[in-house]
Amino acid sequence: MPQTADTQTTTPPGLDKPHKAGDSQGFPGGRVSYLAPLPLPTGEPPHDYAHAIGEVNDTYLSFGTGLPPVFGWQLRLGGPFSVGIIMPGILFPLLIALLTPLIGGTLLDTWQMTVGMFEEGLKIGSMGTLAMLALALTIWWHNHIQHKTVIASRFNRQRREVCFVPEGHTEPIFVPWEQVSAWVIEARGVTQYGVQSQFAMGVGFHHAPSGQDYTLEFATSGLGMAIGNWEAIRAYMDHEIHSLKDIQDPFDLQGPDDPPHEGLHTFYNARERMRRRYREGEVGKWYVLGWYLYHLCTLWTLPFHLTEWDIGRVKRMHQRNVPEAMRAWSEPLPPEQWAKPSADLLRQRELLANLRQRHPQGSIFDLMAEVGRMTATDRKRASAANR
Repeated sequence: MPQTADTQTTTPPGLDKPHKAGDSQGFPGGRVSYLAPLPLPTGEPPHDYAHAIGEVNDTYLSFGTGLPPVFGWQLRLGGPFSVGIIMPGILFPLLIALLTPLIGGTLLDTWQMTVGMFEEGLKIGSMGTLAMLALALTIWWHNHIQHKTVIASRFNRQRREVCFVPEGHTEPIFVPWEQVSAWVIEARGVTQYGVQSQFAMGVGFHHAPSGQDYTLEFATSGLGMAIGNWEAIRAYMDHEIHSLKDIQDPFDLQGPDDPPHEGLHTFYNARERMRRRYREGEVGKWYVLGWYLYHLCTLWTLPFHLTEWDIGRVKRMHQRNVPEAMRAWSEPLPPEQWAKPSADLLRQRELLANLRQRHPQGSIFDLMAEVGRMTATDRKRASAANR
């Protein structure tokens, strides 16, 4: 077994300490870079790569317990089926049939070896398939039942507040949107195979009455993806995006009348998209063949049916878990009662936009840090002028 260094993402220490967008803090093996309090636009495309967002409506966005994706069921079903049935029952016998004549085997030898490989491969593969399927379903069930106890955080853009129900709590905690901390983490560790990198995006707050920090973190595959996950939340709170499709459907596989999640409609839309691209010459016959082979190996539409069933169960569990205070807080408000961004945030947005025009290739963290310095300087000047 290769030995790895400790590359686990680390929650930022001390959210009770003052932080602002653009601050950066190192820790052994990595760095934490802050994107909030006072959330500023990052310039990254808003996209929920981690599928951590479960619901988006005109009032709130739920974050922390996303809806099950189709790929999960394709992996659980298609993996055991491909490894245990297709490979030993079809691929290996086919290779035997092709290779035996090349090494001098007769037609009878080829037939006997091919049939023998098929029978033994199918026998062993069937047992392996059942074992892998049982393991995959056990892991799914373990994760699935956690939805009964986990309550997703909600970001209410009409109130400009965030509602958290930390693990072990029964009553929600309401935090002003502009006071919520957000960060991305870069961590690196050395293994015998080289340097491995890990990235994550997190949100949290300091609860003064209890003196505790409460955080949510999700791993991503890259720094840009981590920032994009946060940008999806920020853009929603600033009324720039309005549906899950805006942040979870990069291939445009949801029609205007489709439900805002993956399901059977995703399969038919994907097939129609593939056929359209083939007609227009965008893809060739090998792409079409690969598309059909992939979905045949993942049991065609069965994962899509199971995803719809899974999502229905998860949604029902989420609705039963919501505390009454959180439910009342989630009710829509008349437009005249909607909260507005603070003057400080609007001023910093303007400064950041001006800096971006002057330094279009600049790092977003450097630009945010410069905004913080300019804001601090302006405050000192205003304070001196008032003396």
